Amino acid sequence: MEDKEYKDLTGSEKIQRQKEIWKLFTKLGFLAFGGPAAHIAMLETEAIEKKKWLGRDRFMDFMGATNIIPGPNSTEMVMLVGYERGGIIGLFNAGASFILPAMFLVLMFGVMYVTYGSLPELTTVLDGVKAVIMAVIINALYRLFKNVIRTKWALGFGLAVAGIYLLGVDEIPLLFVAGFIMMVWKNKDRITGKTYSLALPMIFLTFLKIGAVLYGSGYVLLAFLEAEFVETLGVLTEQQILDSVAVGQFTPGPVFTTATFIGYILGGFPGAVLATIGIFLPAFVLVAFMKPFIYKLRENIWLSGALDGVNIASLVLMAVVSVKLGVSSIFSITTAFIFIGGMIGIMKYNINTAWLIIAGGLINWLVNIV
Repeated sequence: MEDKEYKDLTGSEKIQRQKEIWKLFTKLGFLAFGGPAAHIAMLETEAIEKKKWLGRDRFMDFMGATNIIPGPNSTEMVMLVGYERGGIIGLFNAGASFILPAMFLVLMFGVMYVTYGSLPELTTVLDGVKAVIMAVIINALYRLFKNVIRTKWALGFGLAVAGIYLLGVDEIPLLFVAGFIMMVWKNKDRITGKTYSLALPMIFLTFLKIGAVLYGSGYVLLAFLEAEFVETLGVLTEQQILDSVAVGQFTPGPVFTTATFIGYILGGFPGAVLATIGIFLPAFVLVAFMKPFIYKLRENIWLSGALDGVNIASLVLMAVVSVKLGVSSIFSITTAFIFIGGMIGIMKYNINTAWLIIAGGLINWLVNIV
């Protein structure tokens, strides 16, 4: 269901909207390094801070919703923002624009891997990029926390979620429990009564199954791939799986483009295309189905409370993951300098994150070759 504003636009205005969506998400597809937390942070900066396409309340509702359905969270966020801006066409436009650049880059590495048996050494460049990405994430988290954590109760709730997560509780049960607790808390008066290589089809089907059942983010993809392709089917080695996930992690865009790499190993170019379509297809379908219901959740006082709880938990989990990422990303004087420079560039001078990412990678590379 397209939003009323988009439906009322003229044909030329709709085309212009789709061009804007294509331009933004193609850029993110090439520059969104660092995994789901980084993707969401960059999306918040571009879609809310710069372009004013939607408000942070709506953004957080989208974020909460994507955390309770299977599929790649950050890619689903991209699809929802595209849907919000350009209707159902915007959903597919945004998703494809974000996925395809990463798919092509991963496919390029897949060809090199199969041809030469190893991957090029990009560590120094990527270390610089990661330091800038941490600055982007922290800046986005600061803005989102101000919008979501508005009371002492919400702060305490968020700290409790963080503590429980650090004790080892799985993120999906934690999100559902957080939603239930907040739903009950916000409606406590009502409760008390005051008021209420395989064959190509098999490549496609295997990745379709993974895309349909994998909750959380690309960070848990490794276990699914190992279970399917090493233990069950026996067509890949542990090292090939690790190499595939490494490519998905250090290239920009969705981590799920790891499927492109594996698809190429198992079935060449057709395998790469089918694997990519298979793993992302459930996300397109789920987001298209779910988007209209997010508004209805807000209209229901009970479900609205549950969504608030999921939103807080989602943001806290993103922060905890980002802290872990920061520990591994800022490990030297150079990366610390790049991180601080990135923070100043974003918060004080509002420098485009694309330039900061390029500069971070270049600076760390230059320092390490001198």
